[in-house]
Amino acid sequence: MEHLSEMMTFVKVVETRSFSAAAAELKTSKSLVSKQIGTLESVLGVRLLNRTTRRMSLTEIGAAYYEHCARIAQEIDAASETVTQLQAEPRGVLRITSPVIFASLHLAPAIRDFLKRYDKVEVEVNASDRIVDLVEEGCDLAIRITDHPSPTMVARQIAPLHWVTCASPEYLEQRGTPRTPQDLLEHDCLLYHGIPPNRDGWRYRVGNKEVAVNVGGKCRVNNSEALLQLALGGVGIVLFPTYILGHHLKSGRLKVILPDAVANPGMSLYMTYLPNRYMQPKVRAFIDHLTAYFGPRPHWDDF
Repeated sequence: MEHLSEMMTFVKVVETRSFSAAAAELKTSKSLVSKQIGTLESVLGVRLLNRTTRRMSLTEIGAAYYEHCARIAQEIDAASETVTQLQAEPRGVLRITSPVIFASLHLAPAIRDFLKRYDKVEVEVNASDRIVDLVEEGCDLAIRITDHPSPTMVARQIAPLHWVTCASPEYLEQRGTPRTPQDLLEHDCLLYHGIPPNRDGWRYRVGNKEVAVNVGGKCRVNNSEALLQLALGGVGIVLFPTYILGHHLKSGRLKVILPDAVANPGMSLYMTYLPNRYMQPKVRAFIDHLTAYFGPRPHWDDF
């Protein structure tokens, strides 16, 4: 809006009934206040104030113009107050995207505790195994599983991530247990073509050596829950993070194979967000909450 500064000065002059008092509140000079009022009258082509050496009063047009300017000033003050409140404590809608199973098994309980603590925050979750564009889809945060966070994003590790190769006892009884990563070539592996680390084969570190095995199998699925059910049903061997498998490994429904081979080394669970010098309190609070909630050894690794 053009000449907004002059309009706000005009409002202050009217409210204080003095150029000098207005200048004091605005922390500027009386001459600058007078110049701004003169500029505003020149632009509008009307006289807003009748002023003499002893008194000042509004013209009829000035009174009508003041009413509009005063409302604008109130809206500006309200906007500033809103920003101050938003910066003071977490509030507003927090939009998050997360892998589907992680959202169901682990993010939902974490959100429950977060909302108990911050009752002025609302949460929207986009549970999807695809890579969501934060800008295009209006998300504040993304939970990502990667060993190379995007250089265009800020990434904060919220928990270490371990991967396990496993199969059901029934499958291992029928087909035998692989002893090395290369043995997987003789087995039916359940492939999730939506996970980037799996596109170039299953990666392992054995001692100081890293190997990639181009495994094959009869099932390729782009849904982690469906793939898990196939593994539980004895269809084949699966490679998944322990946050998906922990419960089933603990119950014995799935058995760890290749315990000495570190799968997908270097992977971690990150919270990523757009670079922003002024991070909103709701975003900062949720990142801190997840980091504390999962800790350096997440509960899903206790099996």
